[in-house]
Amino acid sequence: MNTRVAPELPKFVLGNAAPGFAELRAGHLGVRLAVSDSELDAVQSLRYRVFYQEMGAKPDAQTTATGRDRDIFDAVADHLLVVDHDLGETPKNVVGTYRLIRQPGAAKIGRFYSADEYDITLLEATGGNLLELGRSCTDAAYRNRAVMQLLWRGIAAYVFHYGIDLMFGCASLPGTDPDALAAELTYLHEHHLAPENIRPRALAHRYVEMNRLPPSTVDPRKILTTLPPLIKGYLRLGGFVGDGAVIDSQFNTTDIAVIVQTDLVTEKYYRHYERETPRGMGS
Repeated sequence: MNTRVAPELPKFVLGNAAPGFAELRAGHLGVRLAVSDSELDAVQSLRYRVFYQEMGAKPDAQTTATGRDRDIFDAVADHLLVVDHDLGETPKNVVGTYRLIRQPGAAKIGRFYSADEYDITLLEATGGNLLELGRSCTDAAYRNRAVMQLLWRGIAAYVFHYGIDLMFGCASLPGTDPDALAAELTYLHEHHLAPENIRPRALAHRYVEMNRLPPSTVDPRKILTTLPPLIKGYLRLGGFVGDGAVIDSQFNTTDIAVIVQTDLVTEKYYRHYERETPRGMGS
């Protein structure tokens, strides 16, 4: 369990708490949790634009009619937001999001979202406090380092607030042809496979072999230029991947399981925070 004393950061609260708590700021951008139904609606609208209109996910009739990406897990999650205050102080200023599901929320559904793709029994058996990350996206105009750093600072503060020990979730590579992604999948399997005691495995009926090429034929430096920024971010934090990929035809992606021990996140991110943000962040 986490035992270190958290550095000073604005305190995060439950997503259904009253508005008015501090947010992390960097210029005109801020990161905080959603606190209203209208902000959750803005999150779901942003996810629809990115996943369905931009990335080619396949909507059902209700998704098309509403123009919203919704599922049953939204109601039990906290939703981390990046907001652009230059766009005004309405839900229309939501430009980035991450969905955060803790164990009490997953218990209300009966499972974590990732359990539809991976056997996460070993993670649940650790006895640690788990956090599932998912549904991360940003508006096309805000896909830059500053926004990603804000999201990770928000996650780090959330991790400290709730005493999270392990973070995990499904991260995506674009497309559904594993052969086209053979080099990326082989690299991840060869260099970042999780230790056996915390290694999720793709469900048998969805399992796609990741070790698709002779490792000697894969150039790690080249692969690191082609991996999605989100996956590279997990790896920079010392993250691992699970065994087996999963094809998600609805979202037009090939998914991998990612696991991050939160001590690595907090140590690396708070060193970064303390070094670079005292004059750039405010409440």
